[in-house]
Order: sequence, then C-alpha cells, then structure tokens
Amino acid sequence: MNQAARYEDRPFLKLLDCYVLRLIGQLDEAQEDALRSIEPQLAGVYGREMPWFEVVSNQMQFSEEIDASIRQVWVAAQMKAVQQDMQIDPAEFTRQFVDTNFL
Repeated sequence: MNQAARYEDRPFLKLLDCYVLRLIGQLDEAQEDALRSIEPQLAGVYGREMPWFEVVSNQMQFSEEIDASIRQVWVAAQMKAVQQDMQIDPAEFTRQFVDTNFL
C-alpha cells in the first residue's frame, strides 16, 4: 500500500505515524515544520491549542509511559536487526507498529 492510499480518508493516521517517527528520532525537519504549520487548524478541529504531537497524545489518550515504551521497542528492533546484519526502515517500522498497536 502506498502512502497516499494509507492516509486516504484517515488524516489522523498520518499524524499518528509522524508521532511515532518523532519519538524514534526519524521525523525529518521539513515534516516537523509542516506539522507545526497546521497546529492552528488542529486547534480548530480538536478544540485545544497545543503542539501537534500533544494533540495526537491527547486524542489517543496515551499514558505518560507510552513514549518511552515506543522508544524501547524501536531500540530493541534495531538491536535485533544489527544481530541479523540487517537495517530497519523507520517508515516501515512505524507502519507496522501503528497498525499492530493502534488500529
């Protein structure tokens, strides 16, 4: 499935994927800037002015521990990949993680 199809009729899914990418240090600066630029629209939709990643956390009702847990899964996956002489595609990791845990 290509990215456009993944997010068709599911704009919040794009935010969720970006949230995970941000946590694992793989969200590029241009994407982060684009997300910051839509914060006023998000405030209108979700009724609260806050950074885009806080909107995601709030809407998903994430606990305070979720960020550390996601990072731990990423680090563990990277360590396993290194042991197998492989590399992990951060975007694919994110899609699989989100699909498994949040959809």
